[in-house]
Amino acid sequence: MTDSNSNHTPEDFGAFVPGQRFRIEGRAGGPLSGLTFVAKDLFDVAGHPTGGGNPDWAKTNPVPERHAWAVQTLLDAGADLIGKTITDEVSLGILGENPFYGTPVNPRAPGHVPGGSSSGSAAAVAAGLCDTALGTDTGGSVRVPASFCGLYGIRPTHGRLDLSGMMPQAPTSDTTGWFARDAETFARVSAIMLGEAIPEELPRRLLIAEDAFAFVEPDTASALRPLVERLARLIGETAEAVLAPPGLAAWYRAQSTLQPHEASRTFAEWIERTNPRFQFSVARNLMLGSQIAAGDLTHAELVRQEARGDLRRLLPQGTILCLPTTPFPAPPCGQPLTATTALRSRIICLCALGGLTGVPHVTIPGATVDGLPVGLSIIGARGSDAILVAVARALSGTN
Repeated sequence: MTDSNSNHTPEDFGAFVPGQRFRIEGRAGGPLSGLTFVAKDLFDVAGHPTGGGNPDWAKTNPVPERHAWAVQTLLDAGADLIGKTITDEVSLGILGENPFYGTPVNPRAPGHVPGGSSSGSAAAVAAGLCDTALGTDTGGSVRVPASFCGLYGIRPTHGRLDLSGMMPQAPTSDTTGWFARDAETFARVSAIMLGEAIPEELPRRLLIAEDAFAFVEPDTASALRPLVERLARLIGETAEAVLAPPGLAAWYRAQSTLQPHEASRTFAEWIERTNPRFQFSVARNLMLGSQIAAGDLTHAELVRQEARGDLRRLLPQGTILCLPTTPFPAPPCGQPLTATTALRSRIICLCALGGLTGVPHVTIPGATVDGLPVGLSIIGARGSDAILVAVARALSGTN
């Protein structure tokens, strides 16, 4: 592998961290040879600082000496790394707006947010700057930008992949994920990252999450209906189901208790040691996370255990469930804090199941609202990651 630097260019859609556009060649002759990828600035790349979306993180932490597992895996498979991409500050965001490095352009919806916190990675893939990209997903940070930018994206089964060299946020929810524009590339990359072949056999039963579809904007539900109908024809047996018996808002509350609490503990030592700069919303969330009462944490953990039991019952092997990835397409950039706080809450209502249940979650493009992309998600039992990728690949070939 060789490492060479190249200059930041205005054609990069604001996706790259300033000064972090370079090229590291993958292993010659690997199964992903000829593909290029970028890495969210939460992944270590040897010899390049890990910034985490905050300028004080890179200044107060050593430059990595080895690649993160996910980066090394793609390089070993032959893909070339072409740079590091912007993330929401310390991955604590869902819209993709970063006050220090700017907001990456959403190539599929200019003037609208790309989604976060894997904003730069999604923008780079959507713009055609690379073939695939590494992101992370704790509370929706691959799924949301995949929906907003019209991409395939995956949040794997929690705990399945090696997260070494990936900057943590909330370890009981953190995962590595990736994006692609087309289903074949998505399947090729997924086979490498998951360490197993993508099967030809598909699930036998599809559930449609009626509570999730009722929760989203009516035009989003309508836009996704043809995609759901294609999926139903592909799978065969179809039924409606309730995803969250206690209510999506109950799942939101539990995840919004557990995740901020863990994040405040993850960054506590660094904050105490360096007194870093934060945008207001990030500082507020970290402060609130540190003040969550023990009783609230106990209740949230019980909701998590209940949610996992609900999905084990709902999703036996051979059954998958579909739901909207986001309740609406990408909102406009630059909205006030009161508006973005409300948007974030609605998004997390749909995304909370990832951290709570740990099941794999694939986002599929193919629908638009007034020209803006919205994604359809499919989930399955723990360990069914490759089956979900197979469904996404098979669906891409249907009409």
